[in-house]
Amino acid sequence: MSETTTGASGTSGASYAAAGVDIEAGDRAVELMKEWVRKTRRPEVLGGLGGFAGLFDASALRRYERPLLASATDGVGTKVDIARQLGVYDTIGHDLVAMVMDDIVVCGAEPLFMTDYICVGKVHPERVAAIVKGIAEGCVLAGCALIGGETAEHPGLLGADDFDVAGAGTGVVEADRLLGPDRIRTGDAVIAMASSGLHSNGYSLVRHVLLNQAGLALDAHVEEFGRTLGEELLEPTKIYSLDCLALTRTTEVHAFSHVTGGGLAANLARVIPDGLHAVVDRATWTPAPVFDLVGRTGDVERLELEKTLNMGVGMIAIVPEESADAALTTLADRGVDAWVAGEITDRGAHPEGAALVGDYAG
Repeated sequence: MSETTTGASGTSGASYAAAGVDIEAGDRAVELMKEWVRKTRRPEVLGGLGGFAGLFDASALRRYERPLLASATDGVGTKVDIARQLGVYDTIGHDLVAMVMDDIVVCGAEPLFMTDYICVGKVHPERVAAIVKGIAEGCVLAGCALIGGETAEHPGLLGADDFDVAGAGTGVVEADRLLGPDRIRTGDAVIAMASSGLHSNGYSLVRHVLLNQAGLALDAHVEEFGRTLGEELLEPTKIYSLDCLALTRTTEVHAFSHVTGGGLAANLARVIPDGLHAVVDRATWTPAPVFDLVGRTGDVERLELEKTLNMGVGMIAIVPEESADAALTTLADRGVDAWVAGEITDRGAHPEGAALVGDYAG
């Protein structure tokens, strides 16, 4: 994002441009993205676009007694192919920010800054700028700055319309406020926060079932969705970072779990300490219609769906039982659909650390 690896030449012999790389298009992309990047600026950010590295004033961390830096990196996966097919490029950045920054906030860290990497077969300046626009908008929703990145043109490796995105982020948390398994106790409430849809995981299964096997068209209207299949599949991943931080300020929180690849049970198990179990009651919510469509169309077993898709829950907060009402009030005030979905117990035989019980509400 802060620079673009491209090339051009006016010579008639071998050149970077003749090899398929265009410096001028890259420069145009940088100019188009500048206004969006400015919107993410935090007071700690120094300099602007075009440098070799993004700068963040670490003296801002002096207010911490023992600051711990948290970092994460991720991509969006094959959801980018849906964006490519539809020619919609300004939402995929939300997905990228969510995948990175919602991992960082799980430990209680405040997102600080992010960098991106956009790889394309051919630089189309407006497309690249649209991708960065989405990333910048996502950074605003996560409360972090977009301080640098790279757009790389790879002719011969990627088709002219192909692209992929990845990003890395950094956050900070006070050591004595670090969240995780050590804080969890028997009787804690498991609070589920609704997902906005499929988010950014399981798209290899979704594409295989809906597009390849069933042959559904992305522009087909789906009655259950009230919109086209493509619009449903491109629904941006919800970014929970500021909601989670608000929760830590208003009530006691023991842990968060970001529900991504592996599904609800597997991701929840990652934060459950040995000897305790998380029991989540499926009857406390109804997954959105898209999950049923994937399962029904592909005859996918429920266990396979649950270990691949989020099934309607994008983030989990584990709080003391007596803090559950306050937590739900905070989330409701922020417009987050949330509910008590289960509890932490030392009873039962769930060696994986988390279990789903009952049937989904209908």
